[in-house]
Amino acid sequence: MDRALYIGMTGASQILQAQAVTAQNLANVSTDGFRADLFSFTATPIEGPGYATRINAVAQSSGFSAATGAVSQNGNPLSVSIRGNGYLAVQAKDGSEAYTRAGDLHLTPDGTLVSATGLPVLSDGGQISIPPSDSIAIGADGTITSVPQGVGAKGAGPVGRLKLVNPPATQLAKGADGLLRLKNGTTAPVDSTVQVQSGSVESSNVNAPHEMVEMIQLSRLFEMQTRLINSTDQNEQTSQKLLSLS
Repeated sequence: MDRALYIGMTGASQILQAQAVTAQNLANVSTDGFRADLFSFTATPIEGPGYATRINAVAQSSGFSAATGAVSQNGNPLSVSIRGNGYLAVQAKDGSEAYTRAGDLHLTPDGTLVSATGLPVLSDGGQISIPPSDSIAIGADGTITSVPQGVGAKGAGPVGRLKLVNPPATQLAKGADGLLRLKNGTTAPVDSTVQVQSGSVESSNVNAPHEMVEMIQLSRLFEMQTRLINSTDQNEQTSQKLLSLS
């Protein structure tokens, strides 16, 4: 009996972890630049004394989806979407350099260029600061051009350049803050081939219908595991009654 209970218990607990990943994806369907989390079930033998007869199906992270989300125009000259592969460098809250596809950018009152969540956007030399301007434009290579207030179009000039990188997705890990970082703890070099499109943003790459179907399947699997636990418990009680009559 204990073996059946163990199978049901471990199966239910791992399914709950998988459901948490799916729920996280569904919660970020409308989050610009969000990369969907992936998971898989892996057979893991139970170590210990006795015969190796028990194996857990463990839910493990399989990284994130690098698929491109839908791109839409928003009319904001500071917003950018990455064309093809690549990432935008930002400074995370812990001060580290991290990468994202979320390009809905704006300026703080002191002129610092930040992401939608308030993270400073980086150039090769650090944070990007833009003086009060009549107009701002971002070129395909990430160069930011500003027309300072009261100067006129002839006074336009570059004030910075977005740090655009393109490390392989296999070298990146997604943190709890939703940002991507190199697994080895270093920073990615600038990739001059990465280009952006201004005035647009990339949406989440979460496939909502797929995630809904996944959630339904996981719910049915969880129900099957709980039924196994209940059936095993009932059989155990019946066995105890039969033994008490003998």
